[in-house]
Amino acid sequence: MSDQLPKPFVQMRDDYPQIAAAYDSLGEAAGAAGPLDETSQHLVKLGMSIAAGLEGAAHSHTRRALEAGASPETIRQVALLAITTLGLPRAMMGLTWINDILDAK
Repeated sequence: MSDQLPKPFVQMRDDYPQIAAAYDSLGEAAGAAGPLDETSQHLVKLGMSIAAGLEGAAHSHTRRALEAGASPETIRQVALLAITTLGLPRAMMGLTWINDILDAK
């Protein structure tokens, strides 16, 4: 998966391993803080990525949701659910980012 990570992120991890370790620990603690399973966590993060307009994060969480067992239909539904909350343009942007990954598989 490191070949799919943005080069600046990989460089930051190499240059600042203590910060990277703290970041990883925080993510693990947040993931363990409640009942959501790994797949659900990536779907939630995908929705937040779409809402925030974060293309790279949307790509990452699409890949990670697939790896955790989510179906393409489930992943696409995340973008469709955004229509009534974020608006059609933002939802279609998210669907485009999701399809960037799903269509490449």
